[in-house]
Amino acid sequence: MIDRRILLASAAGLLGLAAFRWLRASPAQAAEKFEIEKTDAEWRAQLTPEQYEILRKQGTERPGSSPLLKEHRKGIFACAGCDLPLFSSETKYESGTGWPSFYQPLENAVGKTEDRTFGMLRTEIHCRRCGGHLGHVFDDGPKPTGLRYCMDGFALVFHPAAPSAT
Repeated sequence: MIDRRILLASAAGLLGLAAFRWLRASPAQAAEKFEIEKTDAEWRAQLTPEQYEILRKQGTERPGSSPLLKEHRKGIFACAGCDLPLFSSETKYESGTGWPSFYQPLENAVGKTEDRTFGMLRTEIHCRRCGGHLGHVFDDGPKPTGLRYCMDGFALVFHPAAPSAT
């Protein structure tokens, strides 16, 4: 039988974690000015519900739910909020995590913010032009960088490379 004090302490801990998530300001949006800034209503009108939740509310998609996870054509992955090119297909790899992963972004494409949600320290990645949340970067990726940019696929759009003229 569960002791009442353990049950209450567990419930209080879960509520505390939820409160930290709810109370934290979006670091990327609160601390920086971006080239593209829109009202919340404008973002909601432009984005799908999934894109809005991820890009503007720092949400995440279910692992394996993005069609971009299985995208293997040559091309560019861009921000779904402002279409800024972010990652080349040349740097995409299968990480086995359920999210599109890259070992390196394009130059001057992303910004980084410290993320302390859920009692852990992570590095959040956002679009440098519109501030949209893209995912996180970890240091368990492949060579040559050793980094894994674990991106939410719904925060990205894919632009296939033009067929080469032969």
